[in-house]
Formats: sequence, C-alpha cells, structure tokens
Amino acid sequence: MTTTPTLAMKVLRAPRARIGSTTFTVALSVLVVMTIAAIFAPLLAPYPPDAPDFLAVNAGPSPAHWLGTDGLGRDLLSRLMYGARTALLGPLLVVIGSTIIGMLLGLLAGWRGGWIDAVLGRVFDVLFAFPSLLLAIMAVALFGKGLVAPVIAMSIAYAPFVARLTRTLVKAERSRPYVAAYRVAGFGGAFIALRRVLPNVTPIVGAQSTLNFGYVLAELAGLSFLGLGVQPPTPDWGAMINEAQAGIVGGYFLPALVPAIAVVVAVVAVNIIGEELSDRIGGTPA
Repeated sequence: MTTTPTLAMKVLRAPRARIGSTTFTVALSVLVVMTIAAIFAPLLAPYPPDAPDFLAVNAGPSPAHWLGTDGLGRDLLSRLMYGARTALLGPLLVVIGSTIIGMLLGLLAGWRGGWIDAVLGRVFDVLFAFPSLLLAIMAVALFGKGLVAPVIAMSIAYAPFVARLTRTLVKAERSRPYVAAYRVAGFGGAFIALRRVLPNVTPIVGAQSTLNFGYVLAELAGLSFLGLGVQPPTPDWGAMINEAQAGIVGGYFLPALVPAIAVVVAVVAVNIIGEELSDRIGGTPA
C-alpha cells in the first residue's frame, strides 16, 4: 500500500544546510563534551571530587588546579565533571518521562476525541496552573530532599506541554488520506494510532521536548542551590553555587562562577539544538 511518507523520513531526506550550521555544530560539540566528561568523570577528573587541598584553599587557576579550588581546597574542574552527572541526568530523566507520558495522553485525546479529549483537556489545564518548580518544591516537602522527587514532579508538570502538542498533531494526522486508506484496508484504530500516526508526529514532539531539557536543567540547579535538590557530598552544579556563597563575601568568585557558567552554557547549547531541530522539522512540508 502506498502511504504518505512520515515526518521522520522527510527530515532524513531534507537538505543538511541548517543542521550543519556553525552555531548548531558548536552547541552540539559543547553538549557532547559535557556528556563525555560526566560519563567518564572517574577517568578524566584530575582529583576525587571531595579531596581537599588545604594548602590551596580558594586558589586561582594553576597547572595543579586548572579552574582553581573552592573554600575547602577541592579541585573545581573535578567537581564540575562529577557535578555534570546529576546536572544532566536529572533533566534527561524528566524529558524522557514527560515525553512518554505526554505523548501517550496526547495520542489518546487526539485520536479518540469526544469526552476523553474534554476530560484530559481539563486535567491539562489544571496542571498548567501549577508551575513546575512549585510542584517540585511540594514533592520535596512531601517525600524529602534529593533528585527522585523533583524528577517525578517535573515529569508530571511538563507532560501537559507535550500532550497538548501531540494532541494537535494527532488531530491533524487523523484526517490525512493515509489514515483513511488504512481503515479501508481493515486495520484497527489502535494499530493505526500506535504504529503509523505516533511515529509520524514523534520527530516534532521530540524536537520540542529537547527545549524542555534546558528549562529543567536550570530549575533543578535552582532547587539544588536552595538546598532542596541533590544533597552534599554529591557534587552538583547548583549545590556548588550554594556552597560558594560564603566565599563570595570574601571576594572569591570563582567557585560560584565556574558552575554558574556551566549551567548557562549547557542551557544555551540545548536551546540552540532544540530550536534548530524545531525549525528544521517545522519547515518540512506536509
């Protein structure tokens, strides 16, 4: 049976001009380097993350400590590498969880319509009324500090954004000729929705979900800064900024500046990648 090519096929066949842009390449390279540093931190880090050097407390960059040390003499480069693990893992789990939940709910609402669509729409509206950071703080208050509770809460908070986009795309796909052709051929609704419609909308939803990664990263870093996220002695970029507050009063800005720059660079890099993918897929002809 001849069917309309999926969006995934169209994206793969599209020209590579935008995807190969310098800005995208730089952003992708930065994210790859951060990911490699996080995964292989035990092999790449020059020191253990909690190893103090009391002879080099709040020291500036040097051959021994490339990015300097914090108020306890711990190497900032090592802590930055180890801190990338929680800083990147948390947002990744949130994006994966919210995308899976949102796509399934959006597919159900967009494909079935009727009262199911109406009920899910009201549920989404209620969740939209609660900021994701507020839900994360409430989860911490109920289940304790750490990474698990905020990740679960933010996965739920970001799911409606994915669900609403999926619902809109599924409704548009439902009226396409290839769906009618599958119905005439005797295929069931569940098969068409899961095996044909869902793969067709996944590239657009995936590109938009990439943008959520940067927002979640900043919010989780903010929770750790407030002392509600990842707890010491586990290295984390937000927690590193929190621990460096006392040094700022004494004029030692580097321990706070290094993780803060890492957060900003990671967020900007992910947003550039997400915008590039969204523009590319969004510009693909239907």
